[in-house]
Amino acid sequence: MKRSSNPISENRSLATKLGGALVASALVAVGSPQFAAADVTEAELESISIPDKVDTSIGTLEFFDGIPIGNTVETVYDNLDRMRATDVYLDNLGAVSINYILDGFARAGADAPNKIAVFEQLMDSATVVVTANTSTLYAYSGTDLAKDGPTVIEVPPGMLGFLDDSWQRFVGNIGVTGPDKGKGGKYLVLPPGYAGDVPDGYFLLKPSTNRNFLFLRGFIKDGLEPAVENITMGLKIYPLKDAGNPPPTEYVNVSGKSFNTVFPNDLKYFEILDAIIQREPIDAIGPEVRGEIASIGIVKGRKFEPDERMKKLLAEAGTLGNATARVITAYPRIGGVQIYPDTDSAWIMGYANKNTSFEADGAMNLSARALFYFNAAGVTPSMAVTTAGAGSDYAMASLDADKKPLDGSKTYRLHLPPNVPVNDFWAVTLYDSQTRSQLQTSQKFPTVGSQTEGMKQNADGSYDVYFAPNAPEGKEGNWLQTVSGKSWFPLLRMYGPLEPWIDKTWRPSEIELVP
Repeated sequence: MKRSSNPISENRSLATKLGGALVASALVAVGSPQFAAADVTEAELESISIPDKVDTSIGTLEFFDGIPIGNTVETVYDNLDRMRATDVYLDNLGAVSINYILDGFARAGADAPNKIAVFEQLMDSATVVVTANTSTLYAYSGTDLAKDGPTVIEVPPGMLGFLDDSWQRFVGNIGVTGPDKGKGGKYLVLPPGYAGDVPDGYFLLKPSTNRNFLFLRGFIKDGLEPAVENITMGLKIYPLKDAGNPPPTEYVNVSGKSFNTVFPNDLKYFEILDAIIQREPIDAIGPEVRGEIASIGIVKGRKFEPDERMKKLLAEAGTLGNATARVITAYPRIGGVQIYPDTDSAWIMGYANKNTSFEADGAMNLSARALFYFNAAGVTPSMAVTTAGAGSDYAMASLDADKKPLDGSKTYRLHLPPNVPVNDFWAVTLYDSQTRSQLQTSQKFPTVGSQTEGMKQNADGSYDVYFAPNAPEGKEGNWLQTVSGKSWFPLLRMYGPLEPWIDKTWRPSEIELVP
């Protein structure tokens, strides 16, 4: 930092000489023939003042005795707006992501709560959805409580799912982990602030927003066809006011359809957030969060009209937010996210410390929240509860054994030691590092695992999975295709994980480059 001559310093020296004191003096009545002085040390005065010229990361800032001059006002305001917009990007990833997912399904035909998107032939790489897998029967829908009022969700037996609000905050579990315990039942979603009558016979869900995200999984252990039939025959959504004669529920088969549900990182990101702010109640978020959003021009009840200067800054903030989320993902410095913190392992989990609220000790873990929402969609505490022999657990790695990006032009190997500790099955799925969605290659379902036909086990009971543009000779059944010029990352999913996985006495290798 450079410091030039300053009138405060000159006056302080004069006052010191006049008073003969051993302290520096700050003048408070400059125009008076008599000096009034306060006891302030040289160091204290230095700390509360600013030099006439300061070199900073945003450029050289200039002042006349503390008053900004020249281009300083414009430079500082640009920086302030850019910083606040970057914070808005990172702090609202959950909202923009989940709403854009619902927007994507709407564009694919599931454009009303009673139109449910179902992946009847499972999800493949044609659909761009963050870190979705190929092994589960997915069903997606939402609510429009502002239009429909209290809304009924009839759930058939054997479902597993949850409802999140418009900021992707957990509202309640449905199905096996919900109050119906997997037996099926009727759920009633009440609008924010609802004060009307509530009939008996429903499990209640009380979100703080009008548009909410419904996520359901169907179990396919007895086959895909009966699982699809269970959903299409038993899952119904309709307004409570129409319970006597509900409109039919439609099922939109979106398997194999090419459409995008992953949010953009440019000006459009903030336009999506504006639509959420306009749609949702004023108290859906607190004044601190709402105030920062308002500071960049997004205010409920007002049209969002950024000028050219602000559009440029918002686009820059989108780039910076995008970059920040990617750094947090690949090189996390968050406690509790490394699966094997005792080593320099690249394997991480989606929820730091298995905390699905991202809050502990009265503080929000901002980086942990950004990591999850950038790479996944849908929050429920049941996703972070690891029970031996039940449920599932996931591991993700963005780097190889040498902590370098995974290169689609090269060949890598993942070694799974003998006795992979799962009650059900394990699977490795490949994702595109840009979209965080299934990598699009000649393999429609970019997954291999213990259920893969042709998967070869080593003589000692271990497995090797290969990642390369072309299959290593004799390893075709154990191979996932990569793309030259693209990076990628895998998710290792353990279905029904057993104690050796949970206590980490069994662990996968790092992803090693094959010479």
